[in-house]
Amino acid sequence: MPSVMPSLFMPVALLTLAACSSPPPIRTATTVNLERFMGDWYVIASIPTFIETNAYNAVESYRLAKDGTVPTTFSFREGGFEGERKTYHPTGYVIDTQSNAVWGMQFIWPIKADYRIVFLDESYSQTVIGRTARDYVWLMARTPEIPDSDYQRFLTLIAEEGYDVSKVRKVPQRWN
Repeated sequence: MPSVMPSLFMPVALLTLAACSSPPPIRTATTVNLERFMGDWYVIASIPTFIETNAYNAVESYRLAKDGTVPTTFSFREGGFEGERKTYHPTGYVIDTQSNAVWGMQFIWPIKADYRIVFLDESYSQTVIGRTARDYVWLMARTPEIPDSDYQRFLTLIAEEGYDVSKVRKVPQRWN
């Protein structure tokens, strides 16, 4: 019987250590009025996914469907302001209907990626979208530029949430 105890103890100890090393839950906006959140958002900066590492003029557009889903259009120019226009059409699914701040975003069926509205200002003009894995983040605004003081505040906010801000890339925006 003594040989059983150490073999049971090790997996329990490893699980306990793993739980202790996981980051705390990511903050989300207290409440999101979905109708006000809909529309165009310019991507000011991000820790980009592989499809957007060389994006220019990136814009995320949301529309609230009658069934409660959020058809989304993500578009950008690849490699420069004159680059090829790329467009993707994922669908958002509100998971936390009490706050409307936690979504699943589906690019390919059946996978829904974690999507959390971490910050949203009162005027619905600036937002930060994050993920619990802290692998990607998007700083977005209703205008293609924001004051540097706001940008620095967002970097501080995401650093406090456990993001590596050295990975954040400003998205070039130029609209004529």
